[in-house]
Parts: sequence; C-alpha cells; structure tokens
Amino acid sequence: MRQLGIPTVVDRLIQQALHQVLSPLFEPGFSESSYGFRPRRSAQQAVKQARAYAGEGRRWVVDLDLEKFFDRVNHDVLMSRLARRISDKRVLRLIRRYLQAGMMMGGVASQRVEGTPQGGPLSALLSNILLEELDKELERRGHKFCRYADDCNIYVRTKAAGERVMKSVTQYLSARLRLKVNVEKSAVARVWERKYLGYSMTRHKQARLKVARESIRRLKAKVRRIIREGRGRSLRQVIKDLNELLRGWIQYFRLAEVKGVFEEVDGWLRRKLRCLLWRQWKRPKTRAKNLMKRGLQELRAWKSAVNGHGAWWNAGASHMNEAFPKSYFDRLGMIALLDQLRKLQFSK
Repeated sequence: MRQLGIPTVVDRLIQQALHQVLSPLFEPGFSESSYGFRPRRSAQQAVKQARAYAGEGRRWVVDLDLEKFFDRVNHDVLMSRLARRISDKRVLRLIRRYLQAGMMMGGVASQRVEGTPQGGPLSALLSNILLEELDKELERRGHKFCRYADDCNIYVRTKAAGERVMKSVTQYLSARLRLKVNVEKSAVARVWERKYLGYSMTRHKQARLKVARESIRRLKAKVRRIIREGRGRSLRQVIKDLNELLRGWIQYFRLAEVKGVFEEVDGWLRRKLRCLLWRQWKRPKTRAKNLMKRGLQELRAWKSAVNGHGAWWNAGASHMNEAFPKSYFDRLGMIALLDQLRKLQFSK
C-alpha cells in the first residue's frame, strides 16, 4: 500500500505550472542513464539498455531498492538541491509548503516532516532532482547503470565487484542523501535471477528479454478479477473487458524475445473462459444441451455433463476444447497475445 497525496484542482494547476517552469531548468543536467518520468524517455528504453549491458558481459547486477523512497525523502536535503538552481525564495517556499502539507489518517490530521506526496505533477520531478546526485556519483565512478525513478540497477562483471558497489552505494545514499536501502529487497545477483521493470533475462551469452514470472502472476490476478466479476455477463462482454487489459499489457511487453510464455498464457486465458461458461451453465441438462449445440454427439455430451469433475477440470478437457476451440474465441474478438506480439514486433 502506498500513501498518495492527491492535490485539489487548484493545487494541481499550480504544481503543473511549477513543473513546466522547473523541468527545462533541471532536465538538461539529468543523466543519460535516468529514464523515469522524463520527456521522450520510457521504461522500454531502460530495459533495452539493461539488456545491452548484460550482452557486454556485465552479467551481475546490483539491484537497489530504496526503502519507502517517496515517504522518506528528507525535506532539507531536497530543498538544498533545489536552492542551487532556484534563486526565487517565493518558489522555494511554495515547494516546501507542498512538501509539508498535512495528511489525514483515521480522521486525525498530522504534519508531514519527510517524503514527497505521490499523486501530484511535481513529485516525480522532485524525485529525479534528488537522485540526480546519485546518478552523477555513479557516473564519476565509471559504473554502468539504469535508473527509473527510485528503481536503480548497476551492472558489473563479477560478484565481488557487485558486493563492493552495493556496500559503497548504500553508505553514500545514507550519508549524502539520507536514504535507506531496503536490505531485504536489494541484492547482488545474476541478471537472470532478478527482474527489472517487469522484465527478466535469459542465461544466453547475448541476453534475451523475457516477461518476469511476477509480471505473469500479476496479469493472471487481474484476469481472475475480471472473470469473477463477469459471471453474470455475456462472454462477449467479458472478452471486451479482458481485451482492454491485454492490449495495454502486450504493448508494454512488446520487447520480449522469449515467446513461449505468451502461448502458455493464451491457452490459460481460453481455459478460464471455458471455465466461466461451464459455471454459467450450472445444471447438467444445460451443459449437455450447449455441448450438443457446439457439435458434440448426444451420448458424449451427456457423459461430459455428468462426469462429476469440477469446472476447471472440464475447462481443460477434450469435450470443451473441441466445442470451444481457439477459432471460436477469435470470432468473438478475443486477443491472442502471441499474435499481437508478432504484429507489434513486425511493425517496428
């Protein structure tokens, strides 16, 4: 759970105005290795660069996770960085007031003494301004790294080098920026053992991108929620809702080079929809009737309808696969992730 500070309309307008004035002032000084919340930069660019570093032989990664970064930003440290380039005291006072704006929890208001409230137009820029100093220090030391907001990966050639970097950078963040590294979530590991921005890599000499297992788990959790909510709706409507999710998901993971997982997820999605149908039919008579409508012989349809197995088993059984093949879902407009991936990669 993240604490969000959603500004009012007037505050959002003022913060956006501040962002539009301050961004051109700070943007030219930001590192080429910083990709988060910047114009003409994206998470996909960071992932591509990470793969390039691994392909160069930097197959160990120092995966840094800053503990509750947006909640722990030290106001004095941040304001001192802002004051280096902003001479107008009124602007500095206004930014500090936004940083210290009170928050209410359980009906009790309290003043904020640290952190930048997430949810406003200004917080992302302020995070980049603070972490610019980390970027410059890593560049000064000659490290190869990718940073997306508070998610920073440093790529090295050996485990020993990674452990040295982890120790020195942790000390630097604590002493200079008063930020704490989350020891439990941070690690020095092989690049294929960690995920970065939803992607992972293979063990191949020329590292190949793949969708991280955690990203697959999150997608499946969202699909389950949509299907659970769709038990009383038509299959066409459920597919429409799923497609909205899947289009955005495949657009983000279009860089993936390991394609087997997309075929597996496609099969799992169709099985979930068959499972939904089986549950909607409820009674054996209805199930047998619908299976016969889809071309199954009467005896087989009745045997299938009264087999005593659960909905998930039946959704993967031959009678449901024959009655509702991939072509059936294609006609209803169901997106096939593997087909979409090929189209996206072919159009590049």
